[in-house]
Amino acid sequence: MNWLASDNSIPVLQQNLRHLRVFLAVVETGSVTRAAELCHVSQPAVTQALSKIERSIGISLFDRTTQGLFSNRAGQQLATRVRRAFGYLDPALIDLSPRLRITATSAQLQALVAVREAENFTLAARRLGLAQPTVHRAVSQLEQEAARPLFERTSYGIVATRPAQALAQAARLSFAELAQAEADLADLTRAEAGRIVIGSLPLSRSYMLPKTISRFRKLRPNLPIHIMEGRYADLLQGLRRGEIDFLIGALRDPVPIGDVEQEELFSDTVVIVAGLNHPLVGRSDITLDELAFCPWIVAQAGTPTRKHFNELFASLGNRAPRSIVESGSLILMRELLDESDHLGCVSYLQAKAEIARGLMTALDIDLSHTSRPIGLTFRHGWMPTIAQQQFLDLLRDVRPGRDR
Repeated sequence: MNWLASDNSIPVLQQNLRHLRVFLAVVETGSVTRAAELCHVSQPAVTQALSKIERSIGISLFDRTTQGLFSNRAGQQLATRVRRAFGYLDPALIDLSPRLRITATSAQLQALVAVREAENFTLAARRLGLAQPTVHRAVSQLEQEAARPLFERTSYGIVATRPAQALAQAARLSFAELAQAEADLADLTRAEAGRIVIGSLPLSRSYMLPKTISRFRKLRPNLPIHIMEGRYADLLQGLRRGEIDFLIGALRDPVPIGDVEQEELFSDTVVIVAGLNHPLVGRSDITLDELAFCPWIVAQAGTPTRKHFNELFASLGNRAPRSIVESGSLILMRELLDESDHLGCVSYLQAKAEIARGLMTALDIDLSHTSRPIGLTFRHGWMPTIAQQQFLDLLRDVRPGRDR
């Protein structure tokens, strides 16, 4: 979900944080009068806030009786997400200034996030589709309320202070929660909203995702699915910022940072592959020196597969392979093996389909010691939408040994 967009395209639940606080007060008290007192607004203002929220999402959130307002199923679902959103946001706001919990607006927080990422007001304004003075004014309003600067000017641009970085991160996660709220509310009316964003490591793209997506499309033909590819470190950052829902691929040991958690699905080993006409194909007595003499295409440094590759030749010292192409692309590997005597070191399950189709072959080398866990990585405490949970259930069902 792109939360950094012009005002006209901000998802409805993100447009007015004060209305959401009023809504939550009504849910918790069951009373317009009491909610008005807690939020320091008039009773008509409470009624108007509730009406605007219900009108914008097209769902009634309360059962209205003579005894008061009682949240229905949709109201309870929304309340859960709103509590989680403010659970991220409020501590960071209060850390800057207690009053910001009441005064900070979505537009100001959107501006803060954009400037923090672009490190430039002009670029941030362009990304938001706003005029530069508008973005500058929004950030200045936050700074005035906090009574401190939120950005420091350097020779490289403007850099967010530590509290501003914390607030930008909290705002992103808060907006992600509200986007998920809209997706779940849409499900109640049999509509589809939101999308699934997956951080995909190489194995998942060739083995797990095609089967899962095919089955998911039978349940939800139109829900957008966005597959993000890249380096593990970049995908992990996107996950922690709320831009990615979950990662699929080789797990890390230890867990890379405390705010994510991992779920193992199965184990996989690496395999050495070659083109069909490679001189080593069909032999069972291949030596380490013969392998080291060949040119290679391998995963980039820092990946689990590359770690196993390096360990395989560690005993050779300076006789280890020198002719190396680094790439995570299975297509590039397949074509290079077909065109030359390169060898590849890759996940077995990633290469399984290519081997079965006769596009490459596995050399007769025992690498069972390279077993490593494959699975899912989530933000700690992440709560999937109904659609995301369906996708995850299907994904868990296509793991080796359970595929039906």
